[in-house]
Amino acid sequence: MQLQLPEPSSDALSASNTLQNLIADEINRHAGWISFARYMELALYAPDVGYYSGGAAKLGKDGDFTTAPEITSLFGETLAHAAGELMAQSAPQILEFGAGTGKLALDILTECAAAGIPLERYSIVELSGELRARQQQTLAGFPQVTWLDDFPSAFSGVVLGNEVLDAMPVSLVVKGETEWLERGVSVENGRFVFADRPCDQELITQIPDAAGLPVGYLTEVHPIAAGFMHTLATMLTAGFEQAGKGGAAILIDYGFPASEYYLDQRVEGTLMCHYRHHSHPDPFYLPGLQDITAHVDFTSMAYAAVRNGLEMVAYMSQAGFLLTAGLGDRLLATAPEDHMAYLPKANAVQKLTSPAEMGELFKVLVVGKGVQLPEQFDRADQSRRL
Repeated sequence: MQLQLPEPSSDALSASNTLQNLIADEINRHAGWISFARYMELALYAPDVGYYSGGAAKLGKDGDFTTAPEITSLFGETLAHAAGELMAQSAPQILEFGAGTGKLALDILTECAAAGIPLERYSIVELSGELRARQQQTLAGFPQVTWLDDFPSAFSGVVLGNEVLDAMPVSLVVKGETEWLERGVSVENGRFVFADRPCDQELITQIPDAAGLPVGYLTEVHPIAAGFMHTLATMLTAGFEQAGKGGAAILIDYGFPASEYYLDQRVEGTLMCHYRHHSHPDPFYLPGLQDITAHVDFTSMAYAAVRNGLEMVAYMSQAGFLLTAGLGDRLLATAPEDHMAYLPKANAVQKLTSPAEMGELFKVLVVGKGVQLPEQFDRADQSRRL
């Protein structure tokens, strides 16, 4: 299939060619085959030329996709109040993974200052040098912001991850006539192609009814994201044990519980690519210049957290979480009679909460140690679906 997408600049095309050569060398060094997870890792994170480690703009009107914080400051303002409830039970600090342009951090820090929510430290773990530079510029007015290269060994407070899990490399598996196969990447006639090999059965344990799925069923499994949840649990548990104060992680992403993730109609999986606000299914198109994502299996993420010592706090739609956390009140802080100011905010709230937009596709998973959300969140909780 020939994709009709915007042409990259000559510099961008050169960077993509460099990355393609790097990936091809990796394949050659591994007997002509690498896992898709390894391909995705290189495409997104190879030093200097990967999508997130290179220099191209990722977010906003000049990038490839738009996230909730870029749509409206009301998202971060509302999240600040939910985080404030959890920090009051733990410690006045936030750790954000993959902070994008820094817009979410800016909105949270601004709202915390305005609303008197104690926030002594805001740490960011960011792999992209280009995005870290943008964050440092955006957040220059907040001395409590620091940048980290990795997880701290122990942490008490609130961890935030907005569209972080979907950017973690996934393994692809496909059901063959007699066994499950892992779909990896080879080179054929100078082009990347999919190639299947017998599968490590450990990958299949994530799929609830693997035996009941039809031959040819293709899906993603998420061992790297599950590993992230394991490390997150270790960090929050260590914080609780060392300081006597717990913490919570608020993870916001698009995805499904396992009972919906592996439905028959998702026979081709959920893998998707984003380039200049165009969505398409080809992960081999201009490696390094496009985002590659997969929907999140929230059952697997919750299980990884609980298995490693955290408590299940809540799971709900983004609409349920934001509305319960006071998004409507944040909107009404602007008088509806002021049409020029109110209508853009109302339209943004519609996009964040409508079932036809982000409201139902995006979910919020909250796991933690020794903390709880206020009782009003119980009405929106859908943990039973996990």
